[in-house]
Formats: sequence, structure tokens, C-alpha cells
Amino acid sequence: MKKSLMLYLFILAILMNVFTYMFYSREVKFGQERYDKTTKKLRDSINLVTTQLADANYFSLEHNENAQNYFDNTASGGKVILYEKLIPVVTEKLLDLNANPNGNPYTGQDKIGPNKFIINKVKILNHRWIIADYSNGELWGEVLLKYFVDNDDKITFEVNQTWLYQK
Repeated sequence: MKKSLMLYLFILAILMNVFTYMFYSREVKFGQERYDKTTKKLRDSINLVTTQLADANYFSLEHNENAQNYFDNTASGGKVILYEKLIPVVTEKLLDLNANPNGNPYTGQDKIGPNKFIINKVKILNHRWIIADYSNGELWGEVLLKYFVDNDDKITFEVNQTWLYQK
């Protein structure tokens, strides 16, 4: 009786080991497959976001080599204006005009009510164009500006078109 009990326990132990081995080997395989699927999804998402970002930045001075070359005047005896330094200077100069008590004059809008129109967001498209978002807290709009950099590094702006959205 003792021998048969030992035999049953031995068989039971072998079965437990086989089932445990199968469970853990399949768990590792399942984990690896799940990791591979997740990694593929993440790579696809990163590629999609990278493509969308490249498309969104297509119209920007940072990615437009022809517009960047416009600021290289060494061939005509002029100087080079680095676009990396120009972008924050132009943006800051335009946003500094928000301090005007009647609002930023380059929104193309007069003050309506107690709130003045100020520029919130600026995107420099190329060597000549800027698009900006503006609001007075209640109304929102967009403006297309021209900007010029003269030989003395003076920056001037000109409103080309403005659009105020209805409430």
C-alpha cells in the first residue's frame, strides 16, 4: 500500500511539473507576443505622429530652406541673419505690442467694449508671412501679416488680412 501511495504521489508530482512547465512556457510566449504587438503599435503611432508633425511644419521658416536662404545676403555684400535667432525676436516684438492700451495694432481690429484685442499665438511661415491668433477674451480671430527686416535689423509689420470669427 505504501508503494502504491508513493507511486501515485510520484505520478502526481510529475504531472504537476509538466503542467507547471507548460503554463510558464506558454506565459513567456504569450508575454513576448503581447510585447511585440505593443511595440509594433507604438512604432506605428510614433511614425504617424512624426508624419503629422512634418506635415504641420511644412509651412514654417524652420523647415523652409528657400526662405532661410533669403536671409543670407553675403552674395550681395550684405550680412547673414540667422533664422534661429530671428524667429524668437520677431515673435517677441509682435507680442510686445500687446501692451498697447488699445490692443495690438496688428490684429487689424479696433477695441470692442472694455477688452482689447491681443495676439495669443504666432507662427512664422516663411521669410515674409506670419499667421497669428488673437482674441479679446470673447471674440477670436486670425490675422495674416507681412514682416520685413531691414538692413539695420529693424522689424516692421503690415496687416495683410484679418478675420474675426462670429460668436
